[in-house]
Amino acid sequence: MNRLEPNALLALSAAFALLLVVLATAVNGPEVGLIRNPLLAIICAGSFLLLNPRLERAMKRPDRPPLISTAQPSTAAWAALFPILILACAAVPVFWPGRDYGLLVIIAAVLFGATVESALKARRG
Repeated sequence: MNRLEPNALLALSAAFALLLVVLATAVNGPEVGLIRNPLLAIICAGSFLLLNPRLERAMKRPDRPPLISTAQPSTAAWAALFPILILACAAVPVFWPGRDYGLLVIIAAVLFGATVESALKARRG
C-alpha cells in the first residue's frame, strides 16, 4: 500500500474529535457525564453502524458512495466539514460549562458513525 485511504483518515480525525467532545463534556458538564457520555458515544456510533444499512435497505434507497472520491477532488473539502462540526460540538461545553451535553455527544457520535461507514464502503470497493 503506497498511499493512505482518505476515507480512513477522515474517520480517524473524526474519532479524535469525538474523543475531544466526550472529554470536554465530561470535564465541563455534570458529574453523571463521566460515565454516561462515553457510553453514549459508543452506543450511538455502534447503533448507527449496525442499523443504518438495514434502514437504507428497508427504505429501498440506492447505495451511497463513500464521502471522499478520488474521481471528484471537491468531495474532500466537503467531507472535512464532519470533523469540523464535531470539533464545534467540543467547543460548546468549554464556553458554557455546567449543563448536560448528552445531545452533543449523540450528534457527534452519529457524525463519526457516518465517517466510519464511509471508510468501510471505500475499503469494500
